[in-house]
Amino acid sequence: MKTPGAPLSRSWGADVRSGDRFLAGLIMMTVFLMNPSILLKGVQFLLFWAYAGLSGKKNRPMTTLLVMGSIVAFNLLVPYGKVLGTFGFFRITQGALLGGLHKALTLEGLIMLSKASIRADLCLPGFLGSLLGESFRIFERITQKKARITRKHIIEGIDQLLLELSEEQEILAQNQGKAETGTKPRRTWKGVLLLGGAIGLIGGLSLLGVRFPRIL
Repeated sequence: MKTPGAPLSRSWGADVRSGDRFLAGLIMMTVFLMNPSILLKGVQFLLFWAYAGLSGKKNRPMTTLLVMGSIVAFNLLVPYGKVLGTFGFFRITQGALLGGLHKALTLEGLIMLSKASIRADLCLPGFLGSLLGESFRIFERITQKKARITRKHIIEGIDQLLLELSEEQEILAQNQGKAETGTKPRRTWKGVLLLGGAIGLIGGLSLLGVRFPRIL
């Protein structure tokens, strides 16, 4: 239950199990990739951005815009479709521009969705699931601590990061079956409704994009 003054991301994490969040992420990823509409894919990207924020993940707007801009720029190097403008020998064409936007939104949307859907305490069944979950956990911790690695102290930063990951691994091994907070979130109706609503919203937008591709 959310306590007065508690961050929304903490309440979200307490109501939604990591396995349920991972499964919901797979479903949303599938319907997201099926959406042909650039406009609606942009709306979905913004929703994934908010979803990641609610999950406690930090997003960097400038980095995201730089990556998306680079994808669009490289796509413009192969012109096709209606010419929208020319700058010397460089032509901006409608097909290349829309194709670049579609690729950029798809890539960044998947990145935001993966941030929100994968949590460090994710436990998947079987040996392969355990290995995959551990890989996700290590990747998440590296992304959270990557600021420790600076240009002046690259080797020292990597060494310190690996030592911290090793210590965390020992602690997790001693407290197997417990989440990072010390209590494993239980499946609640609130969590089910939150994830169901997210899946329904993303799926509805993709359905609109498939149903009215020329309009949207």
